Amino acid sequence: MNIGVNALYLIPGGVGGTEIYLRELLRALASIDRDNQYFVFTNRETGRDLIPEQANFHWKPQGVSARFRPARILWEQLVLPVAAAQCGVQVMFNPGFTAPVWAPCPSVTVFHDLQHKRHPEYFRWWDLPFWRLLLWASARRSRRLIAVSEATRADLVRFFKLPEERIITIYHGVAGELFGLNPGVTGGAGYLLCVSTLHPHKNLERLIRAYAAKKPADRLILAGMKGFHTQALEALIAQLGLRDSVEITGWLPRDQLLKLYAGARAFVYPSTFEGFGMPVLEALAAGIPTACSDIPPLREVAGDAAMFFDPLDEDSIAAALERVVCDQPLRERLEAASPERARQFTWERAAQQTLEVLTWAAGQSPAAG
Repeated sequence: MNIGVNALYLIPGGVGGTEIYLRELLRALASIDRDNQYFVFTNRETGRDLIPEQANFHWKPQGVSARFRPARILWEQLVLPVAAAQCGVQVMFNPGFTAPVWAPCPSVTVFHDLQHKRHPEYFRWWDLPFWRLLLWASARRSRRLIAVSEATRADLVRFFKLPEERIITIYHGVAGELFGLNPGVTGGAGYLLCVSTLHPHKNLERLIRAYAAKKPADRLILAGMKGFHTQALEALIAQLGLRDSVEITGWLPRDQLLKLYAGARAFVYPSTFEGFGMPVLEALAAGIPTACSDIPPLREVAGDAAMFFDPLDEDSIAAALERVVCDQPLRERLEAASPERARQFTWERAAQQTLEVLTWAAGQSPAAG
């Protein structure tokens, strides 16, 4: 089977968790599948390093820049179908929300969330019409949709009025390198870590104010891509006199991010909306005592292995920060429970389930097992 992978959306260091998703999934597909042929269509920003070094994975660079979204959209809709046909693609895998509407073969499209439906106020007015049209069209034209959580699956049914049987939930995995990374930081207050894009729905203003109220740790580190809300957060940090204790790192290479996980005393994730919540899963795998928002996707990920708080209540956030840093019996319970919870999520399982969906969509008989 010839499988196309539409990676035109990917901007290295610029699309957050969906980049980690695609890189890890391709690696896992390579580990389980040497029979099917994969044709990975990339943009000018994305290099050969995305493609697994394996004979059945083929790099198909395209002459379009993803940073200029109108050009990327037109290329995806008009040029990609031609390129896919030339490669004899039998099914197109779209891991970044949108699909070529006139693809020469069936499509399978991944929806990481439906934030544009849930919180349109977080989108720039000129972007919102494109999100509404393209995601609706992709959902309608794709033979199967993959949701990354049951919460996202429910949103697809609710907002797009789709039959439930067309949507498959496939959870993310977590990289093996994270397990055992954080051996339990003892002595001193250490630092609180939050790995998050700096967008409004990540709720970082409330987190900063809650941290200022209790100061349970020496520092609060906000690590992740600088987004639409960066200037407002920097202004709040200055206003509260926290420049020496709250650090915004911006996007970090993977090795530097792993070092932050390894040294964190506790992890916090205050987001008000998520499709999945990969940073929480990574923190659990690392064995870091974790406090996060009590919202459905994070409940799916963390189970009983994290402490939950009301993300709209700063007092609730502050109390959770103090406990996850200072309450030793709680910390010991979470340190023991969190890696066990994280082991339930593997990229190999995600890859196998994804391959089964692609095989079905292409009209092939699923491989045994």
